[in-house]
Amino acid sequence: MNLNSASILPSFGLPGTNELFSLSETGFLTRALELFRFQYAENALYRQYTQTLGIDPGPVRTLEAIPFLPVSFFKTHTVQTTDFQPGAVFESSGTTGMVSSRHAVKDLDLYRRSFTAAFQRFYGPVNEWCVIGLLPAYLERSNSSLVLMVDELVKASGHPDSGFYLYEHEVLHQRLSSLERTGQKTLLIGVTFALLDFAEQYPMNLQHTVIMETGGMKGRRKEITRAELHEYLTSRLGVKTIHAEYGMTELLSQAYSSGNGLFSCPPWMKILVRKEDDPLDVTTEGEGIINVIDLANIWSCAFIATEDVGRIYPDGSFEVSGRVDNSDIRGCSLLVV
Repeated sequence: MNLNSASILPSFGLPGTNELFSLSETGFLTRALELFRFQYAENALYRQYTQTLGIDPGPVRTLEAIPFLPVSFFKTHTVQTTDFQPGAVFESSGTTGMVSSRHAVKDLDLYRRSFTAAFQRFYGPVNEWCVIGLLPAYLERSNSSLVLMVDELVKASGHPDSGFYLYEHEVLHQRLSSLERTGQKTLLIGVTFALLDFAEQYPMNLQHTVIMETGGMKGRRKEITRAELHEYLTSRLGVKTIHAEYGMTELLSQAYSSGNGLFSCPPWMKILVRKEDDPLDVTTEGEGIINVIDLANIWSCAFIATEDVGRIYPDGSFEVSGRVDNSDIRGCSLLVV
């Protein structure tokens, strides 16, 4: 198949345009099919994988027919579309002895634009918030995509009390109490074990603060279900619901939940599910193993077969209910759901 990448490339929402972040449903399908053919032409690993499956890209006309690259390939191969020198390499967290995923990112500005546009879509202008990160496990290592995202949101908020905390729970308690007294809208985004530690030591009645968990027990605590986690945090911190973020090292976009474990995607990201016994049996509703389309992943692979188990509802929202048996456990998802 003769694919001319030069004729495909200009149609993408590359840095300098905003088209990618305002796609319609029809526009998503068109963009996804274009990106599939571009990555087939310019990503040797993805092309080889597609050919191994016996898939001819020519007849592919639906999202379900696009091949999804196993996320584990990011641990064993360099996943790049075109040849480039990365602007950054994100690495996944994990327990000692686990192989980390590595995501070569060509353009960090594309990542910044993706997470900023998604955040503002779900939560409004960043500068209305005080953003506080409770991410000790991530701050203690380099090359975390989550730390970069939160750091950029901290800076964009412009609030003098925005910032990161390691284990200074008493100081954090004082800071949140002060923000509550002034009615300041605050986002506390934290790794799960750190939020549990804080809530255990400093129960509060937070009326102006959103608590967002990113997953992550990392062997620090006994595993609990997401429902148990949220019930405990709401009872100890006085909030009505616990928000959550669904993202991973291998993606440049995130889905968000405002409660009950139900996530929604921004317009340039979509979730599908596949059957465990037939990875090519992909649907847009029901239960299965999660496949992600992230159209911001222009320069790696936009079509990722994860190891998360979940359910997609008719309105497009989805929930994550666990992990595939025998899969490595990501450091950001050591939560039994």
